[in-house]
Amino acid sequence: MLSRKKDWRQQVAYQIYPRSFADSNGDGIGDLPGITAKLDHLDALGVGIVWLSPVYDSPNDDNGYDIRDYRSIMQEFGSMADFDAMLAGMQQRGIRLMMDLVVNHTSDEHAWFKQARSAKTNPYHDYYIWHDPVDGREPTNWEAAFSGSAWTFNEATGEYYLHMFSKKQPDLNWENPKVRQEVYELMHFWLKKGVGGFRMDVINMISKPWLEAGTFSKSEARLPNAPKVQDGFLQPAFEMVTHGPRFMAFMREMKQEVLDHYDCISVGEAPCATLEQAQEITNPETGALDMVFQFEHMDVDSQAGKGKWALKALHLPDLKASLSRWQTGLHGKGWNSLYWCNHDQPRAVSRFGDAGLHRVRSAKMLATCLHMMQGTPFIYQGEELGMTNVKWFNIKAYQDIETRNMYAQAVLQQGRPHQDVMASIHAKGRDNARTPMQWSASQHAGFTQGTPWLALNDNFSQVNAAQARADADSVFHHYRQLIALRKNWPVLVDGDFELLLPKHTALFAFTRRLHDVQLLVLCNFSAQFQGLPLKQLPDFSAATPLIGNLPSSEWAMAPDTLAAWEARVYVLA
Repeated sequence: MLSRKKDWRQQVAYQIYPRSFADSNGDGIGDLPGITAKLDHLDALGVGIVWLSPVYDSPNDDNGYDIRDYRSIMQEFGSMADFDAMLAGMQQRGIRLMMDLVVNHTSDEHAWFKQARSAKTNPYHDYYIWHDPVDGREPTNWEAAFSGSAWTFNEATGEYYLHMFSKKQPDLNWENPKVRQEVYELMHFWLKKGVGGFRMDVINMISKPWLEAGTFSKSEARLPNAPKVQDGFLQPAFEMVTHGPRFMAFMREMKQEVLDHYDCISVGEAPCATLEQAQEITNPETGALDMVFQFEHMDVDSQAGKGKWALKALHLPDLKASLSRWQTGLHGKGWNSLYWCNHDQPRAVSRFGDAGLHRVRSAKMLATCLHMMQGTPFIYQGEELGMTNVKWFNIKAYQDIETRNMYAQAVLQQGRPHQDVMASIHAKGRDNARTPMQWSASQHAGFTQGTPWLALNDNFSQVNAAQARADADSVFHHYRQLIALRKNWPVLVDGDFELLLPKHTALFAFTRRLHDVQLLVLCNFSAQFQGLPLKQLPDFSAATPLIGNLPSSEWAMAPDTLAAWEARVYVLA
């Protein structure tokens, strides 16, 4: 067994969504040579890990998360030689490449599923999850994440197959040991090429609670229905299929069969995960993965139980309580992943900050708040520029399958007002994060010489990498400073976390402490000046400024007040 290096705990990760990052050949679609050409941007930023969203061969029903061949590169993105060149470029810069491992499901065009659906007697049939009709229809009322039933009928076998996402993404049956060995072999394939780890897509869904070996008869079992939620846009039944009884057994087997043989990083996306489950998954002695992506703090601006599209205003104490609980709960017991946005989430500055007058300042504040916590920060492409959401009023402008299906269900089937549904899309739609990367003020933002696959944000002439790198006071350079601090201040890596002012509706304040070093972090999540309740905070009258989004000379002029969207970090005496 290899001993794991710990240097990754000082590193910051950067997510690349390849379709929208950089296009090298003018077809309007980002590609691998485009990424290679932009590696100096990542090097200048200082990131040590890249999470690459899927680049495998795919029909693109869900932009690459429906995989047709795990060992081939999507033609639109280039060739395996292009991949090898990109990987070599990252390695030369000391950047680890973390691939997206999507093994809860495949594409329905994968060779396994083509065989599986042909006949019940086919040896691949048991690679997937099937159920006979119940009362002549779907076995349960479970709704898929992208709308509609989670079950689709297969004429050739007279059965339904399970797909918790698109009907073109059938779920794999991990109870079949042959499936698990297939997965481990493809992991070895990429790790032997020099890949530095995996981000594992919805990995806690691989063990279905009702599928534990020997307990399920697909013709006799009555699976439970999901509780119906009134007035929700979507009612996916994730709680019915997550963290089943054999999940940790599967993960420990994966660790023994694959992960222990490489110096690699592992991150598990875990919908509906509890803190206790995350502790079990990431425990450095008995767990299986280095980190999990959990979503609790991503639900604080949605109405409880009604799904992400049912908007509500952010109540800052809710956000603080969630993040604080995970900070303290995993301290010394596991490891946090830290993020504000990714390819499935809207732009952070539009969601939690101010995308208008105070775009730069609020983007820096959000970055400061996150990067001062314990865990591995993840930057989503363009976040380091302060990129914002888009607001298109015609649903045809959107490409995302989740967004388009939700609109069809909410407006065409349920009769909800177009303007109300579009307001939800403007706030939470996944295409907010997928508009092309804004490299310059030139045509198509320097992303492509052709027609972009998805429209650009109109503000690219003001918000772009060329402008940001030339401006010493930009969001980009603030991120550079934060990344450098994590490498040089052990308190950010190993220090404990204490939330201050938990009920305050505008101030997010906390301390980090390691031995005799203590940091005080103060963040204003509002557009108004906020007086600091000094009696409820540590004495910072003799403290040293570490980093902030306003000049430290201004701190002394208003020591007891934070300006709109201001962030300060003090080293306490």
